Amino acid sequence: MSSVNRTIEEINEKIRKGKVVVVTAEEMIEIVEEVGVKEAAKRVDVVTTGTFAPMCSSGAFINIGHPKPRIKIEEAYLNGVPAYAGLAAVDLYIGATALPKDDPRNAVYPGQFRYGGGHVIEDLIAGKDIILKAYGYGTDCYPRRELETLINLRDINEAYLFNPRNCYQNYNCAVNVSDRIIYTYMGLLKPKLGNATYCSAGQLSPLLNDPYLKTIGVGTRIFIGGGVGYVVTQGTQFTTDVPRGEKGVVKKPAATLAVTGDMRGMNTRYVRGVSILGYGVSLAVGIGIPIPILNEEMAWHTSVKDEEIYTQIVDYSHDYPYCEPRVLGEVNYAQLRSGEIEVMGKKVPTAPLSSYYMAREIAGILKDWIRSGKFELTRPVALFPKEGCVTKPLKIRPFK
Repeated sequence: MSSVNRTIEEINEKIRKGKVVVVTAEEMIEIVEEVGVKEAAKRVDVVTTGTFAPMCSSGAFINIGHPKPRIKIEEAYLNGVPAYAGLAAVDLYIGATALPKDDPRNAVYPGQFRYGGGHVIEDLIAGKDIILKAYGYGTDCYPRRELETLINLRDINEAYLFNPRNCYQNYNCAVNVSDRIIYTYMGLLKPKLGNATYCSAGQLSPLLNDPYLKTIGVGTRIFIGGGVGYVVTQGTQFTTDVPRGEKGVVKKPAATLAVTGDMRGMNTRYVRGVSILGYGVSLAVGIGIPIPILNEEMAWHTSVKDEEIYTQIVDYSHDYPYCEPRVLGEVNYAQLRSGEIEVMGKKVPTAPLSSYYMAREIAGILKDWIRSGKFELTRPVALFPKEGCVTKPLKIRPFK
């Protein structure tokens, strides 16, 4: 039985008194190596984590306020990018991957830049004016049929990031075994195993430091986009049906989080629109999650190292798009971060889509917030399933 047994309430009391001991996940590795898990659990109250990467399943709810006369928006565009208007009269949702109607969807050329939903969100957070064009069908209570105006974050009512799937617990290493270049959300993949890309902060990544999600759940307070937000529920495509390795760490994409946060507290250093050559647009989001060290088990989990975290190498030229991933091998994050791995007997250069530098910065900022008393931990009001969740492919069924 663990000799350490503390609660989140006890940790928060130490935060208020200025006596809390907080370290980043990188620092926890060193502490455990130096003094062991038992002593580390006694010394450390909180471990901070971080990640910064494109997270396509992201977006923002905004309420623009009612014009005179009022309008019930049926169709809307923000800087030319379509926003979803099937809500209440002046509520809109702008998705990170949304593209303007005139975007050359399949065009690929050097220096290509696409502007989409992720860039609208970044521009709103930056305080820039956004062109709103909206159309309604007209009713007695909402008679206006057209609206063209500039909107700004300081003028509208509410603006929240609401991201259905962020913070993946591990992710694929992508390669291309075909004889042509392919353009994917994992970046440009050169033919015949010309390169490999990956997208995780490894030993700093939040859900890899709490692999069984024992401290992260509904209501967990987090760092998001430079401000404070919360975990809403389990994210889409959440699965528990995955192989695990050292310290219970998953070896393929598994758990995800749905998260939210007020855009008015955010910073464009940690929320950025992304243009991906030959694919489209996305949104890079910075997320940091504190892991309370409630016992020795959590100290052990948060000491996980890159060399203990493995992921699967997947061919994106055929196996991925046809939902039949053929695993070409396994590789750990120490190998990925070294700049070169071996796949099918060939040395392949690697490149990350996530920023380890930014993940380290986010973990450090969250550490400072907690130490200074600006950020207290929350006890989840509900935890996520530990088993029984499977991500299923769509079954295409004919109909008459």
